[in-house]
Amino acid sequence: MKQDRREFIKTSAAGSAALLLSSMESFANQTEPMPETNKNYALKILATSWGFVGTMDAFCAKVKKEGYDGIELWWPTDNKKAQDDIFAALKKYDLEIGFLCGGSQVNPQEHLAFYKKMIDAAARQNIQRPLYINNHSGRDHFSFDDNKKFIEHTQALAKETGILICHETHRGRMLFAAHITRKFIESFPELRLTLDISHWCNVHESLLADQKETVEMALSRTDHIHARIGHPEGPQVNDPRAPEWEPVVRQHFEWWDKIVERKKKNGEVVTILTEFGPPDYMPTLPYTKQPLGDQWAINVHMMHLLRKRYS
Repeated sequence: MKQDRREFIKTSAAGSAALLLSSMESFANQTEPMPETNKNYALKILATSWGFVGTMDAFCAKVKKEGYDGIELWWPTDNKKAQDDIFAALKKYDLEIGFLCGGSQVNPQEHLAFYKKMIDAAARQNIQRPLYINNHSGRDHFSFDDNKKFIEHTQALAKETGILICHETHRGRMLFAAHITRKFIESFPELRLTLDISHWCNVHESLLADQKETVEMALSRTDHIHARIGHPEGPQVNDPRAPEWEPVVRQHFEWWDKIVERKKKNGEVVTILTEFGPPDYMPTLPYTKQPLGDQWAINVHMMHLLRKRYS
């Protein structure tokens, strides 16, 4: 029987939607049982301000409405008004906070000095204690001896303040690649990580099957997760709900499962940031630069998916 174009489109769309929902539902439900959860375990899912246009109050109002537990954002060094706006909005909407610190200076000594001033202020402010401080630490082109000074400083600061301080696996930073990170892990037994493994997928142009031992070492040191889905040719898929990305999404969840399993067993807090970014992280159409996906909707989708899977 001949099918007209309109009916074909309608049938195809319905089939694709069903496949999409079935695929994503599988990630929300554990296929393997996790160990019994320690009563002290807690899951905190945070929103990124990256790409949001508007006031801090408007951002926090939207975050609260969606059901997030808190936010992660850069510590505003030397900007008292921005700091006041952050803490006022956090209090108003009853949200928690994770701060992000880092620098961009190309000279290692200047970079370290700026970084120390930034992270010291974030850690020693006494208005609201952060869940953690995440760090874009050092630079990929700094020497090991220059980069290790960032870890040495934060380990002393963590002991002084009792705040969890993590270093992110991020392109352009000292932990930009798996094999480089391994050297820091082996040199600093107390090093704690923010795992954004999407970067490593991109850097190594693979899903890291040839570096399983190193990845396992990183997973065992991870306290904070940046839940963006990367792939061998980029740090962010256009939409994790699309069925063609299922193998990549599944691999990321397998990594995250191991972190959460440890946290549940030990009765610890696990914090996760939904961090799909705006253009140019979000792929765009040529000429118009129109994004191929809705950044906010994708992050909210990830938040609900993660909460259902890990609560």
